[in-house]
Amino acid sequence: AGGHHPAREGEVFNARYQALHKLGCGAFATVWLCQDTRRKKHVAVKVLKSREGFAEAAQDEVALLRCVSSMKKKDQAGENIVCLLDDFRMIRENVTPDSLPHACLVFEALGPSLRCLMGDRAAQGLPLPFVKKSLQQVLAGLHFLHQRCRIIHADIKPENVLLCGRDKSLQRLLPDTLDCVQRTELRLKGPGGDLGNRLEESDLMSIDVKIADLGSACWTYKPFSKEIQTQPYRALEVLLGLDYGTPADIWSTGCLAFEMATGERLFDPQPGKYFSRDDDHVARIIELLGRIPPQIAFSWNKSTKFFSRPGALLRLSRLCPRSLHSLLRDRPGWTQHQLAPFAAFLLPALRYTPERRATAAQCLQHAWLSA
Repeated sequence: AGGHHPAREGEVFNARYQALHKLGCGAFATVWLCQDTRRKKHVAVKVLKSREGFAEAAQDEVALLRCVSSMKKKDQAGENIVCLLDDFRMIRENVTPDSLPHACLVFEALGPSLRCLMGDRAAQGLPLPFVKKSLQQVLAGLHFLHQRCRIIHADIKPENVLLCGRDKSLQRLLPDTLDCVQRTELRLKGPGGDLGNRLEESDLMSIDVKIADLGSACWTYKPFSKEIQTQPYRALEVLLGLDYGTPADIWSTGCLAFEMATGERLFDPQPGKYFSRDDDHVARIIELLGRIPPQIAFSWNKSTKFFSRPGALLRLSRLCPRSLHSLLRDRPGWTQHQLAPFAAFLLPALRYTPERRATAAQCLQHAWLSA
């Protein structure tokens, strides 16, 4: 128990759920497409690994998900958050008596992630009408989490935004039998290969998205960890070790918006011989968004990890400033007519001071989203 594959195809998790095939595997859990034998429908079962220390994290995730479910019923809102249907504990057969049980979370079965959809479209990004529609749904989901549930998602990224289709042909297409990582490894090409190439823009506009995976989430009034978010989408305040709140999710959403629209990560930091990945990340942020105000840079008692003096990085001295406008202008197919409104949408989501950063509600009201 607690290994990388805490289930097998055909295994019955309990009297109700039978594993069909694996959808994906992460550091803390494996997700399986299962048959709900009671309701005669497919569900996604997230099986958390059973190592010591995971039990408390599983309890936190269940509490957060139950709060979301409760608020959904109360407000008839939150349709852009994946729905928890059930949870249970499973002890594997043929394991030692002292093995810990696996926490299992049952969700509605949806399609693959935005990461899969982006696939081979990396060169040009996704069509802007679909980008806007998807961002409206992500931001509506975050507004619900932040305001109604008092929850910080803490890991907004393409892998954690799942596709769902209303059209029956799309419903058949989306629950793919291979996750996007496997498809990449197999190099499936041609008809039926990459998901992004199989869908025309008209098909894309029939697809909705939902925020998934609250495994890193926390309460706004009770952060669980100082280290949150996947590196390219990590907010400045988190990088600097400062207190964070719901604005951290908005920073990640700004990074997500840029990546969807251009096919390129806004920040993709890499370590060097004399500097860390975090050093490079802070440097790239300064290059794009300008000097970090001293009251932010030096508000942490370990600020000397990055800065030698106000405005000066400790291990990286030669920066190459560039504006968001110039970055977009270098992307193929972007016109000034498209560029300026998009930059005007992104910049408030990337403000250094969290209190001045746009909220989900303010982002939703931006003219670029509705244009």
